[in-house]
Amino acid sequence: MNSPLLGDTIGGVPVIAMLGLGEAGGTIAGDLRALGVAVQGYDPLPQTQPDVSTPAEAVEGADVVLSLTTAAEAVEAARSVLPALRAGQIYADANTSGARLKEELALLLEPTGAAFADVALMAPVPGNGLRTPAVASGAGAEAFAEALVPLGMPVTVLPGPPGTAATRKLLRSVAWKGVAGVVNEALAAARAAGVEDWMRAELVDLFNTTDDAALTRMERGSRRHARRRAHEMAEVAALLHELGVAPHLADAVRLQLEELISP
Repeated sequence: MNSPLLGDTIGGVPVIAMLGLGEAGGTIAGDLRALGVAVQGYDPLPQTQPDVSTPAEAVEGADVVLSLTTAAEAVEAARSVLPALRAGQIYADANTSGARLKEELALLLEPTGAAFADVALMAPVPGNGLRTPAVASGAGAEAFAEALVPLGMPVTVLPGPPGTAATRKLLRSVAWKGVAGVVNEALAAARAAGVEDWMRAELVDLFNTTDDAALTRMERGSRRHARRRAHEMAEVAALLHELGVAPHLADAVRLQLEELISP
């Protein structure tokens, strides 16, 4: 570790403090320990088996502080360690939130001298653990990557201030969570209609054949045929109502198409 932001390490491996030992934090902490990394984990819930009894103890002597609480608890977690943070440490917040919260955290931590890294985990931690792909931005992003990449975490540093990484994750969620919503609604409707296997095959075929040209056709086709498709989605919503399935996505698509209709 050659970064000037990293303090003394044990055998060249950073000491990592974990704030939050739930599903994500606990999994990553376990993987780090399996590598022989010194982990100082804190969580207020005793069933998570924290290493220390207070957040300040977790931060003491750590090179990297990784916060994986929840977005709602992120500010309180940062406040709880302010007196213990020092120049040369990296404070990485990996909670899912918008850019505004990351900017707030960076300003809150700035007087401590610790370098703030806005970190966004770009895949589910269960099944990936420490190898969960991440993006990072802010003053501490490079140092965070220098500390975690050798341990197995794929970290891409994004140019820009805190909030850049958070924004990238939320933009990606528009697609991935939206697609998941479509899949859930389509399968629920097909199941109610007794053709779930057929619909599963249709969805798999769609995903297997989608490329950039297909994305362009979807985008342009929605604009070109907005009026006809809006009417079609109204019929889709009516069918789903008959099947006893709430047409959340069908209604949303109809509204979007109506907005695309040229005056």
